[in-house]
Amino acid sequence: MTSPTCPDIVTMLAELIASPSVSCTNPSLDQSNLDVIEKLENWLSDLGFKTEVMPIPGAENKANLIATLGSGPGGLVLSGHTDTVPYNDELWASNPFRLTERDNRFYGLGTCDMKGFFPLAIAAAKKFIDQPLQQPLIILATADEESSMNGARALAEAGKPKARYAVIGEPTGLRPIYMHKGMMMESVRITGSSGHSSDPSLGNNALEAMHSVLGTLIDFRKELQSTYQNSDFAVSVPTLNLGCIHGGDNPNRICGQCELEYDLRPLPGMNIDNLRESIAQRVKPLEEQFGVQISAESLFPGIPPFQNDASSELVQTAEKLTGYTAQSVAFGTEAPFLQGLGMDTIVMGPGSIDQAHQPDEYLAFDQIKPTVAILEQMIAKYCL
Repeated sequence: MTSPTCPDIVTMLAELIASPSVSCTNPSLDQSNLDVIEKLENWLSDLGFKTEVMPIPGAENKANLIATLGSGPGGLVLSGHTDTVPYNDELWASNPFRLTERDNRFYGLGTCDMKGFFPLAIAAAKKFIDQPLQQPLIILATADEESSMNGARALAEAGKPKARYAVIGEPTGLRPIYMHKGMMMESVRITGSSGHSSDPSLGNNALEAMHSVLGTLIDFRKELQSTYQNSDFAVSVPTLNLGCIHGGDNPNRICGQCELEYDLRPLPGMNIDNLRESIAQRVKPLEEQFGVQISAESLFPGIPPFQNDASSELVQTAEKLTGYTAQSVAFGTEAPFLQGLGMDTIVMGPGSIDQAHQPDEYLAFDQIKPTVAILEQMIAKYCL
């Protein structure tokens, strides 16, 4: 029996979309996720789940939610993140914070990435409310996946939740994902000394030093790509993208400062800390050569690569239920953090990653019933 405080799928989705929860490295755009957490906690506690709201260290307006039905040593986690990316309101055909139905789709910010997963997981859970579970069903809602992964990092630090299996409902078109690349966003900052451009001896040019740094990184990329390949990925090698560069202030001044930001996507089996150390060692000798100071720094802690065993119990179950062979993707998720807690983990959810982070983001109607049905079968297999 549906309670007034646990509404139907469309109503839940509309309420979640209407609760802004942008996470962003830019503090002026960053928002709290507590309203979303409160709604989910109310709905799940009304259904009989035991709920724990976990504040995120260093962020008063951020929290995770761990909602548990039943108990036991195993069980299943259905996990999603509560935040969205920033948006360009002027590019949307409808209000991004109002659920809009047209063309057999639900439009709104977060419909597929990934607030839409929660109403479907809750709808699947409703079927089991009056059945004694032999193993726990855990619905997990995290903070700041889109900016820092601090919600997932807090879970890893706390060592919870504990379960045997985990499904992260990112938009994959209901195709099981068992492997993805990591993600690093790094910077190189060079401090030289400025002076009049008519006499190069009056300063140390940070831009000229950066020219050699760029060459060093391009050579390092070639080395990585010749050493590491994985044909299961559409782009089979690690990538290093030189993203943006800023330096100097005037043509007639020796450039005193220059900064580069770049993105590195390592394959499974590559360690992000080792990569950082290798880059730092390669650019360090350029300090003496150019008479500058060079610092290699991380823009955020990074996302490790993720790889499950293609023959794992959960991967095989997901393949049978969906009819799709497990695949790999290039985007990062919270999977390595849940896997690090000891869970057999996959990424699989409704909607397309092609719609994520885009104006007029949507969730197609035809994804809803299949998602609920698959989640119901997973709950029955791993919790009853």
